[in-house]
Amino acid sequence: MAKEIKTIAVLTSGGDAPGMNAAIRAVVRTAIYRGVKVKGVKKGYNGLLNEDIIDMEPRHVSDIIQRGGTVLGTARCLEFKKAEYQEKAAEICRKHGIDGIVVIGGDGSYRGAQALCRQGVNAVGIPGTIDLDIACTEYTIGFDTAVNTAMQAIDKVKDTSSSHERCSIIEVMGRHAGYIALWCGIANGAEDILLPENYDYNEQEIINHIIESRKKGKIHHLIINAEGIGHSTSMAKRIEAATGIETRATILGYMQRGGSPTARDRYYASIMGSYAVDIMLEGKNNRVVGYRYGEFTDFGIEEALQMQKDIDRYQYEVARRLTI
Repeated sequence: MAKEIKTIAVLTSGGDAPGMNAAIRAVVRTAIYRGVKVKGVKKGYNGLLNEDIIDMEPRHVSDIIQRGGTVLGTARCLEFKKAEYQEKAAEICRKHGIDGIVVIGGDGSYRGAQALCRQGVNAVGIPGTIDLDIACTEYTIGFDTAVNTAMQAIDKVKDTSSSHERCSIIEVMGRHAGYIALWCGIANGAEDILLPENYDYNEQEIINHIIESRKKGKIHHLIINAEGIGHSTSMAKRIEAATGIETRATILGYMQRGGSPTARDRYYASIMGSYAVDIMLEGKNNRVVGYRYGEFTDFGIEEALQMQKDIDRYQYEVARRLTI
């Protein structure tokens, strides 16, 4: 029989993502609505190890749903990969009366949740990452806001690129995944889209495309480059030398993590936060929340971490067709 859950903790771990506050708010308010106490852990697993733990009431999550970042703070914690620190974290949970913990973050955060489960602490993960690189879910908190932020910035760079008849390389985030690059490449009408999942590092092909496009009368050339490929500045220098066309690199960087979350990120994060509490109180353990085929669902952490995710072949083919 599953242990009765009387107190739930919530933490955010790894990179921050717009919409995390909506998920925190939903966890806190759903738990209290269901008669369960809630504690907030500040600064991720680091804060758990340092016992940076606070009691949370509904007022603590008032007026945060529209804010970017995470009110609980986040940090990476390499120590948490070691068994002795995992054991220490479980002891701290027991000391503070924490029966279950909701972890909002990416796959690294899930591994931390998995470790806590092995130490006897119930844990449920919620996918919070702008990279959209968690295989068990079609949606991750923060992606929609990040891709819209990038799209708007790229539109602005494209305007000035056209004015000066330049080639622009714009590098977007995504770690080792190309989802932000793919979406922006299509949404911004890029001439070339470079994804770590597909790029063959044939710069001559890009150079030829730029030259042919200029012959056809195009006054600018937009290349969306994924973070997983990088080296945008040196690439720009090589392309300019080869084509004679002024080429500039713009790295959008951490602006993509910030800003007020979109309606979709607020809505989905709220449902996922509430869903995580509900399945925990139903007695489910060692789970992660996901969104697939139009429904919110959950998977075992072990299963979720073993899943593989790749760029949809048809979507990539569409992107290639539209760059002519």
